[in-house]
Amino acid sequence: MISGFEDFQKFSKGNADVAMESANAVTKGIQALASETADYSKNAFEAGSKAFEQMVSAGTLDKAMEVQTDFVRSAYEGYVGQATKVGEIFTGMAQAAYKPYEGLFGQFGK
Repeated sequence: MISGFEDFQKFSKGNADVAMESANAVTKGIQALASETADYSKNAFEAGSKAFEQMVSAGTLDKAMEVQTDFVRSAYEGYVGQATKVGEIFTGMAQAAYKPYEGLFGQFGK
């Protein structure tokens, strides 16, 4: 009876350790997302401010349209790059969160 209880305690502790390791991976991923989002937001705001200043100081309508076109193109490319980075962070976070469970799921087949 005691042997069964000790085995249960070991199993429970192992599950708790796996859950903590997985939670730590998710926490690191969320921190990376927050950092990446803050950097992107700062850069996007600065680029928008710079483009606005250039548009205001443009001498002609053609020059203002050129500045706006360049800004939109740059903003779109930045957004696509940011979306790719966020996707990579989510993928890495999911893989890291699942990794501790791989060994645990392998025990069920035995």
